[in-house]
Amino acid sequence: MKLERELIFTHNEKNGKKHGDQFQQLTDRLTGKGLSVEQIIKDLGALQIAIPSWALGTGGTRFGRFPGGGEPGSLEEKIEDVGLLHSLNRSSGAISLHIPWDIPDDYQDIRNLASSFGLKFDAVNSNTFQDQPGQEHSYKFGSLCHADPHVRKQAIAHNKEVIDHGIKLGSESITVWLADGSSYPGQHNFRKALLRSLDSLSEIYQYLPENWKMFVEYKPFEPGFYSMVIPDWGTSYYLSTQLGPNAYSLVDLGHHLPNTNIEQVVATLMMTGKLGGFHFNDSKFADDDLTVGAIKPYQLFLIFNELVYGMHNNESNNPSLAWMIDASHNIKDPLEDLLQSVEAIKIAYAQALIVNRELLEDYRDGHDVVMAQELLQDVFRTDVRPLVAESRIRENAAFDPVGLYRELQIRKRLIGERGKKTIATGL
Repeated sequence: MKLERELIFTHNEKNGKKHGDQFQQLTDRLTGKGLSVEQIIKDLGALQIAIPSWALGTGGTRFGRFPGGGEPGSLEEKIEDVGLLHSLNRSSGAISLHIPWDIPDDYQDIRNLASSFGLKFDAVNSNTFQDQPGQEHSYKFGSLCHADPHVRKQAIAHNKEVIDHGIKLGSESITVWLADGSSYPGQHNFRKALLRSLDSLSEIYQYLPENWKMFVEYKPFEPGFYSMVIPDWGTSYYLSTQLGPNAYSLVDLGHHLPNTNIEQVVATLMMTGKLGGFHFNDSKFADDDLTVGAIKPYQLFLIFNELVYGMHNNESNNPSLAWMIDASHNIKDPLEDLLQSVEAIKIAYAQALIVNRELLEDYRDGHDVVMAQELLQDVFRTDVRPLVAESRIRENAAFDPVGLYRELQIRKRLIGERGKKTIATGL
């Protein structure tokens, strides 16, 4: 379904006075601090967060899945859903596909459909963490790290195939996440497993077109509960440096052990020019894949504080970052969840943009720990939602995306079009 633009205009007009008063108050405050509100709005409007195709259906757990109806049953319907999100917030202008779940029947038709919604194709994602029907060799004991060269060859061929699909769609990057690991001591020779993975990744890397990037993702546990072949950012960094200049580390906010200082990881990777991008989510325990900003909004702000500093002080020429959500929980309407996640990202970015960096550095250089903390916490406690809303309104998006989504009863309409029992492909 497509959202009629007149509905958004009517919604914005209805909320115009309320928003105008809030925006003016915040503008006066920020202008008084010497900040350019217009530049902040421009920066916010330029930030686009890719939506993963696998998050458009109700996610599951090991124990069950509770689809809410109206889920996309085809790649075309997934694109339509991302287009709907983009029309509501004008910040979801790309879709990230997972192969083999999302192989097009006609590439040009799919590209035309995406274009009609103002969408591009972000990174394509390979899948060697599941066995597919008719697959000759199993990934039960690994894929790119496997001791059997035939299994490795099969996994390499799959990643090359994913690149081929991406080329036809206009994508320019591939994300490689490996489930390869061990669950018991003695199961793996750590060094051999890592070196075999490096050899496999090298063959995939050599297959990349010149303008493509490879993002190497990491995860400390799951499904391997004793070890993972790529367990942390250091291993990902090692692999990306060994592979070549077009390989980068990808940071998933959930792929860290509890209390890891992710903002320091981000700062270090960016300083070395090897930060490729993000999978945004939130967690209480580990890789919970919760709505972005639902648990640790202050940490999200601190991460963006490092990102903004790095983007403005980019001596290492770190490339433009890939931004994508990777959240998929099982009790929310997935489209509402994604709208909330994009909003949380934009809020954290807006907060980071209003940090007085010169004053912060003065406090740091003067070892004034109290005032440095006060500065950051004052920014975090500033309600920047009027800035984010103003950015949306100027892009002809909704003042309140979730509110308008509910007002229009979009999920009910999707159920009417697609049925109550549909289940989207994905985890």
